[in-house]
Amino acid sequence: MMKVLPWQYNRDIIASTTPSLRYSGEKPFSEWQNEARAALRKLLRLDAIKKSENTNFTVEYVKEEDEYTEYRFTLESEPGYVFPSVLRVPRGKAGKLPTIVCLQGHSTGFHISLGKPIFERDIKSIQGGDRDFCVRAIKEGFACVAVEMRNFGECGGLETGGPDCHVSSMNAIINGRTTIGERVHDISTVIDALIENFDFVDTDRIMCMGNSGGGTATFYAAAIDERISLAMPSCAVCTYKDSIAAMKHCVCNFIPDIANYFDMGDIGGLIAPRKLVVVNGIADDIFPDAGVRESFDIIKSLYSAAGVPDYCALVTGPEGHRFYADAAWPVLHELEAK
Repeated sequence: MMKVLPWQYNRDIIASTTPSLRYSGEKPFSEWQNEARAALRKLLRLDAIKKSENTNFTVEYVKEEDEYTEYRFTLESEPGYVFPSVLRVPRGKAGKLPTIVCLQGHSTGFHISLGKPIFERDIKSIQGGDRDFCVRAIKEGFACVAVEMRNFGECGGLETGGPDCHVSSMNAIINGRTTIGERVHDISTVIDALIENFDFVDTDRIMCMGNSGGGTATFYAAAIDERISLAMPSCAVCTYKDSIAAMKHCVCNFIPDIANYFDMGDIGGLIAPRKLVVVNGIADDIFPDAGVRESFDIIKSLYSAAGVPDYCALVTGPEGHRFYADAAWPVLHELEAK
């Protein structure tokens, strides 16, 4: 008998599991969504996170640049936890503006979204990976907000620049929480702040995008927070058996017990009928193309069940684990127009 290693044994259990909350068509789609979203909230342990009664919204500065006005502000998303975000508003735009929340993955921090390299490796991330999300968003006519996520950059990253998720994520598990849940909570707090403090934000057109770990946060946030009108996760949406369970990933990606209820494609159904653009790279070795396509097939079937089969799209770039701005943004505009 061939020897099976423990990680393979557990992965094979995941691969052979049919998630119990996969949509079967036996009940109305909206009823399934309500049940499934409540279950996802429990799995993310969102109810274990106490929201601050006063987020202590504080503007640290306002800067006028040639193409935009920039606001840096801080929020307290739960008692004692404060984090920064930077909002850019394109100049010369009148009326309500579409606004996109931009999320970096495992990187040196949210300054990459702003196109402001601090470390030498940031230049490659920006120039070779299209990860300067806010720079492109301004050119596309969007207001945008870069959020510093937990364990990255100013919110717990290493002094050498890298992310530092392990201890925090394991402590979250000990506390009956998850890092993904914490990040989703913070994203919702940012959306609260946009709506409450900036009257130019079009509340019907608040979107979210991110790459890698930022794509993961985007995907789960959109599944939970129905104020997100369009989500564009990149290099993040893939079957668990082909990615998260198949190789070493940061512990912040893991949600206890989730495979018994959902695969990632199933979670995509919680975003419908809102718009969804899934972006991947055909040569991505940690979110393999085959697993992405299998997930997207499930997503497409769920959007069909919701009556909006054309409200989701898959954009596949020709390289690996990076964002593909020139391919993805036109699709975003096309879906937004529907």
